[in-house]
Formats: sequence, structure tokens, C-alpha cells
Amino acid sequence: MSQTTTAVSGVSAPVSIGVRLDRMPITPMHRRLTAVIGIGLLFDTFENSLSGTIAKVLQGDFAFGATSLKLVLASVFVGQFIGSLVLGRVADRFGRRRAFLINLAIYSGFSLLGAFSPNAGWLIATRFLAGIGIGAEQALSDCYLADVLPAAKRGRFIAWAYTLAFCGVPAVGFAALWLVPLTPLGVDGWRWLFVIGALGSAVVWVLRRQLIESPRWLAATGRTAEADRLVSRMEAQAPAGRTAEDLPAPYEAPGAARVRLRDVFAPGLRRRTVMLWIFCALSVVGYYGFGTLAPQILAAKGFDIVAGLGFTALCFLGYPVGSALSLPVIDRVERKTLVAASAAAMVAAGMGFAFTDSPALIVAFGFGYTLCSNVFSSVSHVYLSEQYPTAIRATASGAAYSLSKLSAAALPFVLLPVLDSYGPGALFAVIAAAMAALAVTVLTLGERTTGASVDRAPVPVNIPTLKRS
Repeated sequence: MSQTTTAVSGVSAPVSIGVRLDRMPITPMHRRLTAVIGIGLLFDTFENSLSGTIAKVLQGDFAFGATSLKLVLASVFVGQFIGSLVLGRVADRFGRRRAFLINLAIYSGFSLLGAFSPNAGWLIATRFLAGIGIGAEQALSDCYLADVLPAAKRGRFIAWAYTLAFCGVPAVGFAALWLVPLTPLGVDGWRWLFVIGALGSAVVWVLRRQLIESPRWLAATGRTAEADRLVSRMEAQAPAGRTAEDLPAPYEAPGAARVRLRDVFAPGLRRRTVMLWIFCALSVVGYYGFGTLAPQILAAKGFDIVAGLGFTALCFLGYPVGSALSLPVIDRVERKTLVAASAAAMVAAGMGFAFTDSPALIVAFGFGYTLCSNVFSSVSHVYLSEQYPTAIRATASGAAYSLSKLSAAALPFVLLPVLDSYGPGALFAVIAAAMAALAVTVLTLGERTTGASVDRAPVPVNIPTLKRS
């Protein structure tokens, strides 16, 4: 075995997998893994934005009533709730790489079937089933990148992955603007959007077959020899980095850990879990409340479908720009402070969007909102990935993410009636209240995580195979 050693009290001792990963500089393998994850997330965001972007078109084609429209918007999020829970457990039990391949296969296949929807029922069913795969993508990606990236660069490179990912949102907007008025090969343009998403996901499935397994997960399940070989490959690509003595002692798992969902409420994790569950339940009100309902808000302002799609596409350009703007600050500003500040900026831009009827100001405030929301999103994904130990990271994060999907599924039933009855101003007042509660929760209950090793997350005492090294 080629495991690195370091001097501890005058004795040569093995350096843990976690310390070796955290002390590395960024290597070509880190960049390649981040790019592959980012491309997968791009098609995930494409799929996530699809139903909301073309909702008004579907409403016309299938003669949706109000209930059917809400079900189409909600169905994918109900599927995501299930996927986040189930595939998070799969990732902790069978590995991050295997869970990735399962979730991509699910949402690629059912998105393609959605392109052939003859009626609303078929569309709702296929969006629900595609959602099972889509729901796991972000939680799995965050856990995987947190596992493999060094502590000092973790935030920046997760933000790079999401900068690439959120190019998928304006891609949906502009693709819809281009394809919706057309019928290529005699097929409705909106159906081609589902085909594009499905085929893109299939390509990513092929790329992800080349992913390495998470060395931290291998070590946490007792497969230390495999973990050592993978880390040695990464170290061979890098110049000498910091020494292990520069980093705090990690948690190690010499054997397979028993993972139970109730462990997230064990002593040491209970406060984190309460904070994250409140955070996830409220964050989607601001994030998906705009992204999913933007075309509906523009229709309420009196703009037709084509104009609304054009404005939406321009507003959605703020998503990748916001992620890119987070890159210089995400590892320099404490995560929870950046979460609260970006949430406040979303509220300000949202109220401007709600109360203007000028096309130029609609685009400006909409762009500002999506820009701020993706600073918020990028830091949120990093922050959530840093809360739990390796052995339960995917299960615990998946449970928190699942609440966000359940909240997102409820949004059309809560926010559309507010929009229809009271207008955009009242809608954004609801969003503002949710984001204010979120900011207070994170600032008062959240832990400081910037620059800390993910191996420093407290280990539940009732997982007996985990111990300090």
C-alpha cells in the first residue's frame, strides 16, 4: 500500500484519506470531476426549469384547467421528494457513482417519454417519474464534490460546477423562445425540449461511467485500500502540497457504518438538522417561486406568450452570471453570512420586479433577481454539503433536499392563488417573508464552515464504527 505517512509524536503513522484529500492542491482530476458533475447539473437545471418555462404553452395545447396546471408544475417536485430520499440512501449504501448512474438513467428515460405525451395525465405521470431521478442530482453532486475536493478550494469549485449548471436555465428559456412557435419535422416545438433534455442526460450518463468513486466514502465503508489507490493517483498529478500536520484530525471509519435516517437527530447533529430542514423548506419559496412562476407573473402583467418567453429568457441569463459572481467570494466570506445577504438582495429585486410594468425594468429586475438567487444557490449548495460526516452525508443531505422538493411541489397550490387573487406584489410579499425567516434561521442556528474539513462534522455516537483517528 502506498499510503502517505506523517510523524506523530515521533512515530511514523498513516495519514488519513480525508487529510490527504484536504491538503492537496487542485489537480487535473479535480477539474475533470468538477466539469463532469457540472455538465450533469446543467441538464438537471434544464429539466427543473422546463415545466415552468412552457407552462402557458402546455396550458393552451392541452386545454389545462387551473388544477391540471398546478399538477403539471408540482408533479416533478413530488417525484424529486421521493428521489432525494431514496437515492441519498443508495449513495451512502452502495456508493456515489452507482447512485449517479441510476438517477441519470431514470430522468433521461422518463423525460424522453414525456415528449410523446398525448394528454395531461401522461405528462403529469412522466414528469413525476422523471422527477425521481432529477431530485437526487443536486444532493448527490454536492456530496460527491464535498467528498473529493480539498477544503480550501471546495466552495470555489462547487460554485464552478453550478456556474456551468445554471447555463441550463437560460438555455431552456431561449430554446423555448426558438422552438415553441415551430413544428420541426411536424412535431410540436415544446416536445423537442423534452427530447433535448433526455438526450443530453444520456450523454452525461456515458461521461459519468468514468467517474472515480468517492475515496472518503470508500474509507468510511472500510474499503481503505481502494481509497488509498485513488488518492495516490490524484497525488501523483499534484506538486507537493501542505503537510498533514497543518490540518485538524479527521474522523475515520475503519469498517462499514450503519446508516439510519434518525441519526440526523443524534447529539451534535440535531441543531444542524433543524436549521437545514427549515432552510430547505423556505429556500425554494424564493428560488423556485420566481423561476417556476415567471411566465405566469408576466401573463398577469398582460404580456402574451411569446413576449413572456422572451422576457423570461433574458431574465434567466442572471442565473449563470450570479454563480460566476460567487466564485471570488465564496471561500472568503463565511457561508451563512453570504446566504443571508443574498437572500436580502433577492427580496429587493423581487419587489422591483413585482411593481414595474416597464419591459426594460422587468428585464433588469428579473435579471437582478436571478443573479442574486444564484449567488444564494451556489453558497447554499456548498453550505449544505458541509454539515454531515461522510458515512451519512448523502442520506442526511437527501432528506433535507427532499423537504425542499416537497415545498416546491406545494408552491403552485399556494402561490398561484395569491398571484391570481392579489397580483405580483402580494406574491413577492409572501416570498419576502419566507426569505427573511430563512436568513434569521441560518444566522442564529447555522455553524461556521468556510475552509473547514468536511471530516470535522460531528459523528453520531450511535454509529459505532465511526471514531476519531
